[in-house]
Amino acid sequence: MGKPGAHHALLEYCTVYVYNYTTHIDLRVASVCVSRANCLTHNFIDDTALTEIIKKNHITYMQSFVDDLAQQAAQRNMNVNTKKTKEMLIGPITKNPPQQLTLSGTTVDRVDTFKLLGVHVSTDLKWTQHVNAISAKAVSRIYFLKQLKRAGAQMSDLVHFYTAICYSPVWHSSLTVAQTETLESLQKRAFWIIYYDGDYELLLILAQIDSLETRRDHLTSRFLKR
Repeated sequence: MGKPGAHHALLEYCTVYVYNYTTHIDLRVASVCVSRANCLTHNFIDDTALTEIIKKNHITYMQSFVDDLAQQAAQRNMNVNTKKTKEMLIGPITKNPPQQLTLSGTTVDRVDTFKLLGVHVSTDLKWTQHVNAISAKAVSRIYFLKQLKRAGAQMSDLVHFYTAICYSPVWHSSLTVAQTETLESLQKRAFWIIYYDGDYELLLILAQIDSLETRRDHLTSRFLKR
């Protein structure tokens, strides 16, 4: 802002604009009933998540945590986006749920699932919602793979497009056999578009790509070794 040659009026305008600019942040709230009481704050750019761990037979203090965050945001000339703020309960607390949260006089929606940093988190901690979502996304992208094939793209380019665009990551733990097969069928469909029909194991070798199940195993192993 103090660069030589910059007009004083321009510097003053930029300073006022930055000072008066209001940033909107999204808030995600989760209450988990386990063994100890605590509240964690997770920030990623303009997305904030509050996680409260509630000890059994103890009350929740999430409302006060939300109020404190809203107050801190206001002091920094920021607004919490009430429309995108969601609350989700996980664990035994769902059997006797507390009163719904309020934010700026508005009741916060209590949901069974929400999307957090690209991952669909469900109150039952299962992968059903996430697998369904990424499967639908992969199918739409495989459609473009088919269009590239019809346009005469080379097989190597099709494989590169698939690995760069169509791969849909999902964590390995807790996947059911049916979900594993659903995800693998998407890669099989893509390979049959690229190479026509053929043995899947042979096509994996030809494309020099692991099966999705093998890839998840490698990623899990590498993660645990860190």
